[in-house]
Amino acid sequence: MILLTGGAGFIGSCFLNLLNSKGIYDVIVVDHLANTDKWRNLVGKKFKNFVSKDEFIFILESQNTSNFHFDAIFHFGACTNTYEKNVDYLIENNFRYSTKLAQFAAENNIKFVYASSAATYGAGEKGYDDNLIHELTPLNPYGFSKYLFDCWVASNGLLDVFTGLRFFNVYGPNEYHKGEMASMVFKSFIQVRNSGKVKLFRSNSPEFPDGEQKRDFIYVKDVIDLIWKIFERGYTGIFNIGTGMAKSWNSLARAVFKAMNLQPKIEYFDMPKEIESQYQNFTQAKVDKLLSKLGEYKFTTLEDGVYDYINNYLSKDWKYL
Repeated sequence: MILLTGGAGFIGSCFLNLLNSKGIYDVIVVDHLANTDKWRNLVGKKFKNFVSKDEFIFILESQNTSNFHFDAIFHFGACTNTYEKNVDYLIENNFRYSTKLAQFAAENNIKFVYASSAATYGAGEKGYDDNLIHELTPLNPYGFSKYLFDCWVASNGLLDVFTGLRFFNVYGPNEYHKGEMASMVFKSFIQVRNSGKVKLFRSNSPEFPDGEQKRDFIYVKDVIDLIWKIFERGYTGIFNIGTGMAKSWNSLARAVFKAMNLQPKIEYFDMPKEIESQYQNFTQAKVDKLLSKLGEYKFTTLEDGVYDYINNYLSKDWKYL
């Protein structure tokens, strides 16, 4: 049996779809649906049961786990709002919840795969090397909460048995409930459909022309494939999940226009002051460790990923994977 936290979320629901494609249905999905449309991500998926995140942690804390015999835990549930200012909430939700699950996994010899984040790297002044842990300086409370758990795993000697995944800029189907945290591919599609243009931040650094700030964009279909390969082969430690090839926001916008068969129309506006101090002008995953394990891997190009996303999901009546 598999425990999948965040199973109704973006990456979690796509990973559940991959599990189903492999004939794996013995899955307990844990999530918090509230008033969102996340429930739509579970439509058509097969799983054994759904448990709310609060109910499941109560079960763990009460040690009433006799009905659960997990072979693996995929812990993708978290608050991913990089604008969240309530640090206590983030630590309780992203750190303490994670440590409780991790302790349960360690005590019961259960394979444990968890979502970390590229936000742990902060401004990237120390690089984007997935061997770095304690040395990193995240820029926002969300990044700090993920950094804190990476440090906890390392400090408790669990890197040899647990697997942490530092996701870079993931885009693709099933992210629609994320609001402001949805990818710029999704938001650009909506902008073009509504106004015929894409609006991007002006640069806040002389090193980067407007729209030439860069991110490591990775398609969610590559992400779930990599998660499965890493898990199936039993690799442990912390791995960057990115392409190792940064692309500019302008490139992303042009890919969106091309996928929609339209001429590019891009406008720039000033970055809000409240995010200027924590804005990353460049991210690029160091993927040497990942590729040393997997060998050659053919990542979906940004252009091909955007085309698939827009034409096979966003443009359809049913846009879910």
